Amino acid sequence: MNLIGSTPFHDMTPFLDMTLFHDRMNRLFERTLYRLPGEADGMSTWVPAADIYETDENLVVTSDLPGVDLKELDVRVETNVLSIRGKRHFERTVEKKFHRVERLDGRFERSLALATPVDADKIQATYQDGVLRICLPKADTAKPKRVQIGKGQLIPFRRRRAASASRV
Repeated sequence: MNLIGSTPFHDMTPFLDMTLFHDRMNRLFERTLYRLPGEADGMSTWVPAADIYETDENLVVTSDLPGVDLKELDVRVETNVLSIRGKRHFERTVEKKFHRVERLDGRFERSLALATPVDADKIQATYQDGVLRICLPKADTAKPKRVQIGKGQLIPFRRRRAASASRV
């Protein structure tokens, strides 16, 4: 009596199992990552783009926040993490006949780990034409320091005698 079904691929079941597992994981991530706003939890999936660059004195962060009111923005630095929070509103009325809606609205939050310690008391931020620019001055400990080399007496290099070699 044969309990295992006779299929031409019965020796490949480990590979088939892995393929099924891979497909299921892909479907799981597609549902959560590519969900449209307002689905399931009502949360928006919009995350604003940001650039970070460094000069000798500062870290500078620029972020595109089109359509965000300045009153809706909250920028904080805590334990070397920059957080940008806010809310964007779009007017969507019933009278308009939309053919396509791709611009996301709602609350957003973006947290960026800063690679260099900054002086939180001297941070400056500007918001103009939908672009947020944050200038984070580096802490004094993070700034490069030039070491002054003075003239002085040279220290002679002395070779050690091989004590172990003479004992042999």
